Amino acid sequence: MRLADHVVEKLLALVQDRGLQPGQKLPAERQLAEELGVSRTSVREAIQKLVSQGVLSARRGDGTYVQSRPTAHWLQEAMQPLAGLMDADPHYRYDVLETRHALETSTAWLAAQRATAQDKAHIQRCFEVMLQHQQSGHAELAARADAQFHLAIAEASHNLVLVQVMHSLFTVVLSTVERNRHDMFRLSAPVTLQALTAQHQALMQAILDGDPQRARECIGEHLEHVRTTIQRMDEDRARRERSMRLPLDLAPQDLKQPPS
Repeated sequence: MRLADHVVEKLLALVQDRGLQPGQKLPAERQLAEELGVSRTSVREAIQKLVSQGVLSARRGDGTYVQSRPTAHWLQEAMQPLAGLMDADPHYRYDVLETRHALETSTAWLAAQRATAQDKAHIQRCFEVMLQHQQSGHAELAARADAQFHLAIAEASHNLVLVQVMHSLFTVVLSTVERNRHDMFRLSAPVTLQALTAQHQALMQAILDGDPQRARECIGEHLEHVRTTIQRMDEDRARRERSMRLPLDLAPQDLKQPPS
């Protein structure tokens, strides 16, 4: 790896480790150079490269700011076709749920062991924002906050590869969260929202308590609940659609009449 690329990776890792969010400012170049163990020239080149990629923004006389969550471009490109598949066939959301189960049982396990005080505060803030949007009835904003809550847990794992993969799935995960929430809250019982909130809270508490086994169990129970609920509603919808396709002469009331 070229030195410039190596510094870029180290700078990205620093942003991830500190949980810097879009709009937050990076340390000064001199401090970054000392922390990364490289020259200020190398730091400046790495910043310029990340600015050109849209990850950072440089403000003259003010400093460098995080502009978007740093995600590997090759992962973004690899995941992009999944969004089209989701639009064409909603059943792909089951594949997304399986993928999330595989990834998030690991991120929750690691987060419970590695989350810093800053990580825990960020997870709690995401949970509170999600509750606020749910209570105000903003379904789309609640779905985005839901996805951000899960991503905050991934970031607390401090595994750069897992974080990169989870962020690359963000668009796909967000679309499935929005659709799942829409279906579950429109077609399911009112207690569904309470159940999901309790599951999120239990997951958060396990991480705050530093209980990796419980955290893994909580995320598994949560995603399995989502899967079974969505599957049941899909089956009910398919059953209703089949009944609507019955010929008029086979309507239930006609079947009760004796032949003439």
